[in-house]
Amino acid sequence: MSAEEVAKKFQVPGRLVTLQSITTGNVNDTYRVILRTTFSEEQFILQRINKTVFTKPALVMSNMKRVTDHAHRRIESEADGADRIWQLPRVIPAKDGKDYVIDSEGEYWRALSLIASTTCYDRVDSIEHAIETGVVLGHFQRIISDFPVDQLEDTLPGFHITPLYLANYDAVLNTSAAQERLASSDQARSLARFVEERRDFCSVLEDAVARGELKLRPIHGDPKITNIMIDNLSGKGTSIVDLDTVKPGLIHYDFGDAARSCCNPAGEETTDLSAVFIDMDFFGGLVKGYLRQADSFLSEADHNYLYDSVRLISFELGLRFFTDYLAGDVYFKTSYDGQNLNRARVQIKLCDSIESNEAPMKRALENKS
Repeated sequence: MSAEEVAKKFQVPGRLVTLQSITTGNVNDTYRVILRTTFSEEQFILQRINKTVFTKPALVMSNMKRVTDHAHRRIESEADGADRIWQLPRVIPAKDGKDYVIDSEGEYWRALSLIASTTCYDRVDSIEHAIETGVVLGHFQRIISDFPVDQLEDTLPGFHITPLYLANYDAVLNTSAAQERLASSDQARSLARFVEERRDFCSVLEDAVARGELKLRPIHGDPKITNIMIDNLSGKGTSIVDLDTVKPGLIHYDFGDAARSCCNPAGEETTDLSAVFIDMDFFGGLVKGYLRQADSFLSEADHNYLYDSVRLISFELGLRFFTDYLAGDVYFKTSYDGQNLNRARVQIKLCDSIESNEAPMKRALENKS
């Protein structure tokens, strides 16, 4: 069944004009659908869910529907006092009433409302942009913080559980192929030493959960800078998108990933390691915006582990890239030989910069103004 045929199976009025492929995502096949009636034009986002990554698409959609319905109610209840018009994608039902369509090949498709007149960016370009990124993440976490976490399915078991990634790294490291790659590269051996020196740190968040200091909440799961929508008219953040990864987790996973993504001005794919560092101006802006929204629901223990989350998530992604390089590039897509090794070096360099800036980062986190 073609995407055009699938698009007609959702509850959106009008005749199909065209489908425009959106290539910025790394997981799902995504299209902008344009339909017209005799008096209006309708647009929505159509996606085929990647079953390799999300093995239970129906549960992904159940999580998304429950959380967005809850969030929309909160947004509406607070609208009169808000400083902007907040938005969040709506799950558009299929004509049979379900939250998705299964095509003749067994593929799952979903339709989402379009967040119009907004732009997402590949990287932060100003302190104001960093502030708005923090505001959007903090707002989303706040309005779903009272959603019962036991009503969400864990659609990505083990996601951001760093000790599990370390165990996988150890298993790969013990293979002959990994040892050959390690022996042939000074850069790889340097990364291996970096990992060895931080083994005990890998469990910092999970240990806090085990002690009862931190608790699971609903999280976004992938709040990178490209998922933050900025209003074209006001310049303010208005929405967070790509809600596939909504699940139970620690809010620290979200905060750490957002900081990792938006506070390294060089980005993930740079080959110039000298350009990789934690930009403290951007970090200060992110924290300022985030705490403006999130401080009302964060506990003292939550605050205490925010710095650790930034350090850990950068380390974790570097570990995952490095593991994939040693395994022969079996998970992350690559376009040139050694790309995963380079990606790992970028994240480890960022982690090193974060460690060097521990004191000023913690001061920024203590300043709630």
